[in-house]
Amino acid sequence: MSDILSAAELARFDRHIILPQVGLEGQERLKQAKVLCIGTGGLGSPISLYLAAAGVGTLGLVDFDVVDDSNLQRQIVHSSADIGRPKVESARDRLMGINQHLLVRLHGEGVKRDNVRAMVADYDLVLDGTDNFPTRYLVNDACVLENKPLIYASIFQFEGQATVFHYEGGPCYRCLYPEPPPPGLVPSCAEGGVLGVLPGVIGVIQATEAVKIILGKGTTLSGRLLLYDAMAMRFREVKLRRDPACPACGDHPTIGDVVEYEQFCGLPPTEITKENEKMSDDDITPSQLKAMMDSDPELFVLDVREPHEITICAIEGTHKIPLGQVAERYAEVPKERPVVVHCKLGGRSAQAVALLQSKGYSNVKNLAGGILRWRDEIDDSLQKY
Repeated sequence: MSDILSAAELARFDRHIILPQVGLEGQERLKQAKVLCIGTGGLGSPISLYLAAAGVGTLGLVDFDVVDDSNLQRQIVHSSADIGRPKVESARDRLMGINQHLLVRLHGEGVKRDNVRAMVADYDLVLDGTDNFPTRYLVNDACVLENKPLIYASIFQFEGQATVFHYEGGPCYRCLYPEPPPPGLVPSCAEGGVLGVLPGVIGVIQATEAVKIILGKGTTLSGRLLLYDAMAMRFREVKLRRDPACPACGDHPTIGDVVEYEQFCGLPPTEITKENEKMSDDDITPSQLKAMMDSDPELFVLDVREPHEITICAIEGTHKIPLGQVAERYAEVPKERPVVVHCKLGGRSAQAVALLQSKGYSNVKNLAGGILRWRDEIDDSLQKY
């Protein structure tokens, strides 16, 4: 018998216990493990589901968001009945239904500079299921400073990647990406889309790495970046090495605390709200655009989304040039007229504004929050996607 596992747990995890690589000792390790899952979305769903089913004893769930209908295409820990609920509460209920022996801790405030180190310090290992650069850097730096392994992954469209950072002398995230990219350079999944089954594949890989680290068995992805192409159904690897000059984990680190990053890729201008507007001089709000459209017949509104997006919804009277063609077709945009550019969320249109400005356009603005914010604040008849 076990002093750690109940008779019911011994029966439940029998298929684990009979594995020589797990055994009773390994299952007890899983029961005693405390794992932090940052994000309960596309990646966080399979991560949390499989770790709960595997018998991890304590699972921390971090997410400030609520369940939206558009999440359900890939975020399988939630259901239609959960729409509008905090994601951490929805996920908790589903996980407890899988394993009633699980202790779930909720962190509904999300990851912030003033809480991330204490949060990370309270767990044995961390899994990154986020979709934005600011959080990735916060989490990486906190894991390095608190000496915790970080199981990382990211997904986009049909491709995903996964690795283990800061484990057994391996590299950290900053060894791979020393600094965040410029704002708007890389589209988020909300901008570019993601195949619904993709986070299932990548999230299960993360969960597998977590179980192996807890058990102390097998070879982890530390020092190896696993790349997955769903369309070709192909995996490949890239070797990673710790950078001795890394500002976080190098021989002479310069980062002594976490740093707050704002408005990098993955946190496009959709973060702007009426209560907390953070806009550049090139941005305008939907209400400002509406006033311009009503008063200025010379206004030229440019939609830089892809054709398949425009078939879903469009602002009446706009001109259409996909972002990838703006550099070749910018002459179609009149220089002598005021110009406002928009996309879905504001990231691609910000790039188009910068390109037009480099071509001598002086009166060009970006619609902050894109057509989705326009829909929310001006025209709710448009289809949301």
